[in-house]
Amino acid sequence: MLADEHYSVVILKTSDKDVRRISTNRTWHHTLLHATMFLLIGLACASFAIANPRAAPNPLRIYFPLQVYFIDVEGGQATLFVAPTGQSLLIDTGWPGNNFRDADRIIAAAKDAGISKLDYVLITHYHDDHVGGAPQLAQRIPIGTFIDHGENREPAAQKLYDAYKALLDSGKYNHIVAKPGDILPIQGIRAEVITADGAVIQTPLPGAGQPNPYCTNSPEPPADTTENPRSLGVLITFGKLRILDLGDLTADKERELMCPINRLGKIDIYIASHHGFDQSGSIALVHAIAPKVTIVDNGAKKGGSPSALDIIKSSPRIDGVWQLHFSVEAGAAHNTAMDFIANPQGTDNANYLRLTAHPGGSFEVFSSRTKETKTYSTSH
Repeated sequence: MLADEHYSVVILKTSDKDVRRISTNRTWHHTLLHATMFLLIGLACASFAIANPRAAPNPLRIYFPLQVYFIDVEGGQATLFVAPTGQSLLIDTGWPGNNFRDADRIIAAAKDAGISKLDYVLITHYHDDHVGGAPQLAQRIPIGTFIDHGENREPAAQKLYDAYKALLDSGKYNHIVAKPGDILPIQGIRAEVITADGAVIQTPLPGAGQPNPYCTNSPEPPADTTENPRSLGVLITFGKLRILDLGDLTADKERELMCPINRLGKIDIYIASHHGFDQSGSIALVHAIAPKVTIVDNGAKKGGSPSALDIIKSSPRIDGVWQLHFSVEAGAAHNTAMDFIANPQGTDNANYLRLTAHPGGSFEVFSSRTKETKTYSTSH
């Protein structure tokens, strides 16, 4: 399915400006109920239009939104995408241990989204805060397919990889080893692999490829030999909206990806690499992609480095910075505004952020702590 082929219901409208969308606060099941209602209304109106052609207005498509949950797994990553088709993609599974804490938080998000299985689970790399929760998660909810970058490359991560590999070897799951340039088979969104196993895309994406002026102000970083630079990173496209998640990709690989030319172009939503640690999120990447909004999935004492947050906040087009936690290291001077932090200092209530996106490019971010929603529009 192409990025602009979204599931929709055709009804009739009275003017070109009369655009209505299904409420983004309802679950998938509620959305289906309303879609059925609109379909019945549309069929009735279509019958009327056939009988009365002069009275028939122009048709309008009602689009279902994309929903993205940024789940608090205390400085790890667990990001749930639920496409308009109902198919789901979970990027990373949080930590091991903790009495199923992270698995249960993922299940709570899935329930809120109205889904009872995970069609795809993408493992960016084999560190404990990304792959560690996979065995517990598999005990809690059906999973269709695991996606990863292939073999583990870091001896210190071998035990975690072995636990994950045991799931794959059980024969219960499909398995995809992704390479840069691959399009993942998720219906309702376009998910293109940007980085994997230390390799990056070589051909610029459509509309990209311009010289990157920020490379000159970005120092040559040392090579990272851990699993981080091997992160499986993806660009999610939904209509006009572009969401970038590069896992824990480090600055050396960011430079390889973005210099001397910008292979990505502008990005609307940037899921901050490496939880906002200063080993990632270089100027060469962040200022070149110029995100409209950045989501930082940091913990209170993990991620959210002052310099990384400052780079994000000084990015040319930035209009909103959201964090899962107040960063103790960053302090008041470098954290984003309190209304944009899901879990303020001294609290641990597993508050999450939810993004609801529309194919025209607009989107909203909802905080489960404040119960407030902020709306954004995009332009390239």
